[in-house]
Amino acid sequence: MKIRTVYRCSSCGHVAPKWLGRCPACGTWESMIEEVDSQTSKGKGRSNRSSIDVVAGAATPLTNVMADQAPRIHTGMDELDRVLGGGLVPGSIVLVGGDPGMGKSTLMLQLAAHAGALVPERACLYVTGEESLHQIKQRAERLGVKSDGIIVASETNVERIVALIEHTTPSLVVVDSVQTITTDLMESSAGSVAQVRECTSLLTRIAKRSGIPIIIIGHVTKDGLIAGPKVLEHMVDAVLQFEGEGTYSYRVLRALKNRYGSTNEIGVFDMTSSGLREVHNPSEVLLSNRSMDEPGTAVVAVMEGTRPLLVEVQALVSPTGYSVPQRVSTGYDTKRLQMILAVLEKRGGVQVRQSDVFVNVAGGIAVQDPAIDLGVAVAIASSVTDRPIPSGVAFVGELGLTGEVRRVAYLDQRVGEAVRLGLDQIYAPTSAEAPSKNIVPVERLSHVLSALFR
Repeated sequence: MKIRTVYRCSSCGHVAPKWLGRCPACGTWESMIEEVDSQTSKGKGRSNRSSIDVVAGAATPLTNVMADQAPRIHTGMDELDRVLGGGLVPGSIVLVGGDPGMGKSTLMLQLAAHAGALVPERACLYVTGEESLHQIKQRAERLGVKSDGIIVASETNVERIVALIEHTTPSLVVVDSVQTITTDLMESSAGSVAQVRECTSLLTRIAKRSGIPIIIIGHVTKDGLIAGPKVLEHMVDAVLQFEGEGTYSYRVLRALKNRYGSTNEIGVFDMTSSGLREVHNPSEVLLSNRSMDEPGTAVVAVMEGTRPLLVEVQALVSPTGYSVPQRVSTGYDTKRLQMILAVLEKRGGVQVRQSDVFVNVAGGIAVQDPAIDLGVAVAIASSVTDRPIPSGVAFVGELGLTGEVRRVAYLDQRVGEAVRLGLDQIYAPTSAEAPSKNIVPVERLSHVLSALFR
């Protein structure tokens, strides 16, 4: 049989019969990779659909299907359990991605130790295609990880990995990483679109059949996206992103997809010399080094999933030396910063058009909650007027283009977290849902600026 080659896009998986400079499906340049057609590589032609018999009872009414009430498997790490929605679901497959050096392998090795200790009769299987067994042992000793409940294997062939899972029946499997393993069914190199897709498919089958949860580590591209075809993220049950600024020790584990829980939860860890340490009270840690009497700082209560989090917003406004003033932000969306500056100037009377503006969310935490808007605006105004915000004050609220302070969800939880840490005045939009003596109700940005700086 003649072997037929096709070209597959490494970004979206689109297949073309000939090489193209640009993928017609997703528009990515130089992404078409040559590979052997899976049909010819397996030595099979097209199946005759008319010869397929319908199996009696293959379809079942949904009302007759019994819900699986199998308990979740606790990982022994509360922050990871929070992100997963309460623990690992038996038979689930989880993809963990992150930049190099973030601590993905460290997190998985510590997870393997916790999981092995929770179920002593069934060890955790740690499969690596990137390190030798001696390197894993050295890292475990450096981290002080108890290795009694961990069995390790240095293997890159997915068929042998599947056989190893069937033979050892572990409580949990960690594969590091999916870009280094291959299958005999495909002739392409490790990390190619076809290899990643087929290897993940085989691991998914053994996970569903055996009920053993499998966690696979994935590399990321220079754009921060998980490498490989987009179908990889569709095949797995959960996608977790391990992120953080390289200059900070804090790491955030964020759920991008979760079939069995919320995608808004985060877990916070602190990278130390002895491994990752869970941060159960991130608000207190993030505010521990805050300067109370410096202009340009504000405390904001944001929500990450169901967790209230207090973060410090820092702003610096200085005369520009450029023809076009700079707008730089870290941990906050730059386009939203430009909108806040326009609202400040038009609705709040704060002149920033001839100034460079720098905004930073302290601690290396990236915040996507729009309730941070009011705190960002007040911090910028504080820097412009060179007047510090009084101590014991926090801010909550989304800003509209007309200068109004819009309501946000979970206001009572945000206020409760602020009060718990000693902040007794919370400027927040007027709401009947969370009445509190600690709330200073505001309707417009100009009212907040007048109360604080005029």
